[in-house]
Amino acid sequence: MTKKPETPNGERIQKLLANAGFGSRRELERRIAAGEVRVNGKIAKLGDRILPTDKVMIGQHQVGNRRLLENVQHTIVYNKPEGELVTRSDPKERPTVFQRLPKLDTGRWIAVGRLDINTSGLMLFTTDGELANRLMHPSGQIEREYAVRVLGEVTESMLNRLVNGVELEDGTARFEHVVESGGEGANRWFHVVIMEGRNREVRRLWEAVGAQVNRLKRVRFGPVMLDTRLLVGKWRELNSEELNKLQELTGLRTGVAKRVNARRSVLDLKKTKHTTVKQRYRPKK
Repeated sequence: MTKKPETPNGERIQKLLANAGFGSRRELERRIAAGEVRVNGKIAKLGDRILPTDKVMIGQHQVGNRRLLENVQHTIVYNKPEGELVTRSDPKERPTVFQRLPKLDTGRWIAVGRLDINTSGLMLFTTDGELANRLMHPSGQIEREYAVRVLGEVTESMLNRLVNGVELEDGTARFEHVVESGGEGANRWFHVVIMEGRNREVRRLWEAVGAQVNRLKRVRFGPVMLDTRLLVGKWRELNSEELNKLQELTGLRTGVAKRVNARRSVLDLKKTKHTTVKQRYRPKK
């Protein structure tokens, strides 16, 4: 009778460290490959399995065993105000998003993507490095929806360009949808959906067609909506339904992940202060 191979002890090093909040799995894999991680005095290799009781060093920093043992994951949504930076520290001592987040006994908050200093709205933070990595990876094709206030005239030709592709300095980009949502005077509101997280992508797309954005707010990331009850500068834990949907979307839960589209949110605009939806622009087939 053939003896079944024993299951290796421990957890893969990059997974355990990512889950404990020491960075995304991709970042940790890079550091391991560069020889920056040691286990019990030896340089670690990708795929090594470790126990929470092992002595792990990342650079000159020793990983606390308690952080590896008490590996409870948290994910929150934060309503970022304008004027805050998405960084852990700033040489100019400007306010950062991390200053308002709840303190953790173990692990650390990982920002799922970034918003620039002049952009407000929904941000996700998690202690689960693997979840953060999958949510940010371009292959995930996860929708981000923004409310945009544009100064000046916006023509139908400009909107059609935005959904069919505009050449930026880092490649072609476009909006999945553009929805007119009213406004007064020279200012017009639109809701737009993108599938990537490139630096200042929404602003750059509008600027590329000659429009000026004077307010930008993220209102949705995948299945997670910015609840109007969540005040600016406040946070809340994701509920189990939202967390399950994120895990399904990234393949971390059993089951077929379903692509989250913008239908629900753009139709809900009828209930918001930005007036009624007028027309939705989509790419030409």
